[in-house]
Amino acid sequence: MDSAWLVLLSLALGLAVGAGFVWLLHIAARRGDHAVQVASPTVPDGVDQVLDALESAGVVLDPSNNVIKASPGAHSIGLVWNGALVHPHLVELVDQVRRNGEPITEDCELARGPFGDASIYLSVRVARLGTRYVLLLAEDRTESFRLETVRRDFVANISHELKTPIGAVGLLAEALDDASDDPDQVRRFAHRLTEESHRLARITQDIIELSRLQAADAFTNAERVSANKVVSAALDQNRVAAEARGIELAVKGDKSAQVIGEEALLVTAVHNLVSNAIQYSPDDSRVGIGVRTIDGVVEIAVTDQGEGIPEDDLDRVFERFFRVDQARSRHTGGTGLGLAIVKHAVQNHGGEVRVWSQPGRGSTFTIRLPEASSVARPPIGEPT
Repeated sequence: MDSAWLVLLSLALGLAVGAGFVWLLHIAARRGDHAVQVASPTVPDGVDQVLDALESAGVVLDPSNNVIKASPGAHSIGLVWNGALVHPHLVELVDQVRRNGEPITEDCELARGPFGDASIYLSVRVARLGTRYVLLLAEDRTESFRLETVRRDFVANISHELKTPIGAVGLLAEALDDASDDPDQVRRFAHRLTEESHRLARITQDIIELSRLQAADAFTNAERVSANKVVSAALDQNRVAAEARGIELAVKGDKSAQVIGEEALLVTAVHNLVSNAIQYSPDDSRVGIGVRTIDGVVEIAVTDQGEGIPEDDLDRVFERFFRVDQARSRHTGGTGLGLAIVKHAVQNHGGEVRVWSQPGRGSTFTIRLPEASSVARPPIGEPT
């Protein structure tokens, strides 16, 4: 009897120990699964596909602010690096949403990438994604901001440029009235008045020309054009100004080169380069104009022997109203739009314009256009 009880007690103890062991294994398995989920977190269903298809920047972060998933746009604008958000300000927004639970929308300026000097302008939206994650969406507004800045500067520059000649015209008109009894004074003020009116006309014409070039349908009369003919027409427009200062206009190069485009517009581009070269060259010097064809590209280069352009200004010379030497440009009557017109005219022909310069040694501006025989169709309206 005693032995039977002992057997039953042993069986009961064995079952209890076995059940406890199974329960411990179950708890350990659950903890293991939780550890795996923490080590390899997953975002809610469908979010992966949405981020992969998203053109703008999208980032999902876990409770430790580790980046679980990021769209290609987030990497391209430098928001994510080494599995984390690059910018401390964005981390602050994420933490604020995690604390308060309320979505945040903000426009901010940030550095591009972890080591970038350039800035990007973003419209940021941060919100919770479920109970564990935070979703950050960012729309790159850098180009819109740049265009708005250009527009604002353009309006301000136009106002400044027009203010001087308009004010001068008013003053000269009053001076003419006061000097009506002095023929010499009348002639002098009338001459000044004529100069200021011409200056106003040049500014107005350049603004109209630049606006036309920036339109989608800048021109449609594309035809095969001789580069030599373009250069000759541009030189004819500048020959009197060059001779007045004893500047030699030397031309050499390929006379058979041809491009596709609008002849009048190309003449304007080359004319502006030659005119600038004459203005910034010393008296009794030389301006060279060369034409060559290389690897299917026609190059028209204009070289002067002037003071040259500082290296810091080389990237800005094609900006509207930018002048390397403000005082000299005013004296020569430049509008500050000539090189901007050159740039847009060449780009509308599918080409580019380059500049080389060294202070004390002069400058070379080179227009590069597709050779007529190397293009299957006119490259009009398709800038490089």
